[in-house]
Amino acid sequence: MRVLLHTGKGGVGKTSLALATALGAAAHGHRVFVLSTDLAHSLGDALGRPIGPRPQRICERVTAQEVGVLDELDRAWADIQVWLRELLREETDELLAEELLVFPGLEELISLRAVREVEATGEFDVCVVDCAPTGATLRMLRFPDALRIFMENFFPLERRGARLLRPLVDRIHAGRLLPREEFFDAFERLYREVEDVQQILLDGDRTTARLVVNPARVVVEETRRSFSYLSLYGVATDAIVVNRQLPARAAEGYFARWAERERRELEEIESSFPVPIFHASLFPHELVGEEQLRELARHVYGERDPAMVFTRTRPIRLRKRAGRTCLEIELPNARKEEIEVSLHGEVLLVRVRDAQRRIALPASVTGRAVAHARLEAGVLEVGFEV
Repeated sequence: MRVLLHTGKGGVGKTSLALATALGAAAHGHRVFVLSTDLAHSLGDALGRPIGPRPQRICERVTAQEVGVLDELDRAWADIQVWLRELLREETDELLAEELLVFPGLEELISLRAVREVEATGEFDVCVVDCAPTGATLRMLRFPDALRIFMENFFPLERRGARLLRPLVDRIHAGRLLPREEFFDAFERLYREVEDVQQILLDGDRTTARLVVNPARVVVEETRRSFSYLSLYGVATDAIVVNRQLPARAAEGYFARWAERERRELEEIESSFPVPIFHASLFPHELVGEEQLRELARHVYGERDPAMVFTRTRPIRLRKRAGRTCLEIELPNARKEEIEVSLHGEVLLVRVRDAQRRIALPASVTGRAVAHARLEAGVLEVGFEV
């Protein structure tokens, strides 16, 4: 099943474009499921009709759902929360405890479990995901690495320690201080589900991101960073959609200076992203309802199938150069001074500005020192000693 992630800075119009993409794909014969994982759901607002937490058919070949994040958290996190809530009960009130028990990025990642459920039905060819704004999306991408560190380094020790101490704490009536076996079982299930979701996100043959951008400096700058961060975390971006662009006839009179500023930003966009760039003009009316969203799809994609992969790329890859194994990471908008590379055993730690990725190295280079790390033409190349 093809998976299309739509994200961008809040307010750029990603929900409308996600729906337009879905309706356009359906017009090409695909069976499409539209999934909103944004906490501030707006599929219903864009369609002009309520869309809830249960799958709902909105037209021929298109089904939509706004994932109920709290329900999903209860399903995935309930057994874990029981112990954590018990541990916190004397320190804080119940409502605050609920807030403290949700880690950054967990809500979005748990919501994406719905992608697996859509695929399991076997009834859909394409799943279009209206993701949370880029900040939340990047927190979601960081979470699996943090969880993996805990599971590989601390979880087994915690579980063994709890088993050893359980008889003692039960005798002194302090059992709430130690998690029971159900807690560890639930954590293992959560870990497996997070791993499954991450594998879907990193499968470049079927999953790509589409970044929605407006021709405004602050939006362009954030989108440039987001493109690099997605690449760092292994998510391929196959297209950029420039939304709400002033039409040519607006380049005169009152809007002339605005149009000139947009022209400069469009040149910046063209030079910043090595993927196809689509354009959507600012319409003279608000785009609400299926027919207007279909019009937007035709305006953006023309006769092309919106579900196709417009660029096939692997953001992280291993290659041989002059007999030396090199790891390449596409970072088209990063600067050398923003990048840090360090080797920690079998893991390469790469930091770009505020984003950090732990990349597990294959056995062929494990134990070898880093020979060089250089950024050339938007690609970070890390070479290992022979």
